[in-house]
Amino acid sequence: MKNKKIWLSSPHMGENEFKYVTQAFDLNWIAPVGPHLNDFEKNLSKISDNKYVAALGSGTSAIHLALILLDVERDDEVICSSFTFSASANPIIYQGAKPVFIDSEMDTWNMCPESLELAIIDRIENRIKPKAIIVVHLYGMPAKMNEIIEVASRYNIPIIEDAAEGLGSTYYNKPLGSLTEFGIYSFNGNKIITTSGGGALISSNEDSIKKAKFLATQARDHAPHYEHSQIGYNYRLSNVSAAIGLGQLEVLQDRVERRREIFEHYQKELSDINEISFVEEPDGFYSNRWLTTVLISANSKVSREDLRLNLELNNIESRPLWKPMHLQPIFSSCKYFGSNNAEYLFKYGLCLPSGSNMTENDIARIITNIKRSFEK
Repeated sequence: MKNKKIWLSSPHMGENEFKYVTQAFDLNWIAPVGPHLNDFEKNLSKISDNKYVAALGSGTSAIHLALILLDVERDDEVICSSFTFSASANPIIYQGAKPVFIDSEMDTWNMCPESLELAIIDRIENRIKPKAIIVVHLYGMPAKMNEIIEVASRYNIPIIEDAAEGLGSTYYNKPLGSLTEFGIYSFNGNKIITTSGGGALISSNEDSIKKAKFLATQARDHAPHYEHSQIGYNYRLSNVSAAIGLGQLEVLQDRVERRREIFEHYQKELSDINEISFVEEPDGFYSNRWLTTVLISANSKVSREDLRLNLELNNIESRPLWKPMHLQPIFSSCKYFGSNNAEYLFKYGLCLPSGSNMTENDIARIITNIKRSFEK
């Protein structure tokens, strides 16, 4: 009999999600805005340094609204991490603006502060001052925010923190997403907690979040009829999805602790394989370890792709690290600043199964298959 499928990061439901969804059905509050949505935003605010919150249909829509609120328009330039998922950069194109991609540094694999400043200087010299910076906290690992904020402040450029993968992570005890003018979260099905599909925009500016909610509900003006003086979007999270989120928020810390346990288990059990290395937490950085990621050394006889295919043959899902945006066909004409760190990470990096609902037998099976791959 074929072994059961081990997924990279599958949804993990708790005990109360169904209770809250049942409440929503009993109240017949299926429409987008309702009591569960309001409670979800309040509870999310509590764990996000009491920021104001707009719960939305996706993390992508949150980035899009943040760009609109920062007045990003056609032919503006927006700086963005290159080593990320395309959803970090796509909203720049929605606004008719142009991405400028930045390489990673090798300590955290996130945006390199030195390359960031070189990019800003170059663009200002070319009389195009970037309108915003989108920095990604990759795989739950905080970026070097003190250095990045210092550079951005020097040139007075606002930052959007893409913490889609970073809910539950902290930077010197501050929640990711709460460190700059705007932060975003994702509650997609593979994230550390999920609302099936969803996201949130957070900010310390109450007016900005009020404007975001207005835009997210088709920008309907206050009138007894449907009156619209601005273009709006259908971006609001539904009350039913928020009901799922209420239950998920209750177990967030448990999910973080379990993912960190899984990372530590991998690190301990694979420590004898010299060809495998892990990204470590710098002092003051606390990662939710959303996904455990490894690098396979360049001189290894077992390549990243060899390992991925060997795991796939045993019904175990793994995934290469993100292909950098500056290497993507759709962004090939965009400017890029840095060296080849992001390319190196993509070439040699792999995400291992990290779901908090994996059993000890699942983890043992994955580790056994990895060890066998390197014994061949």
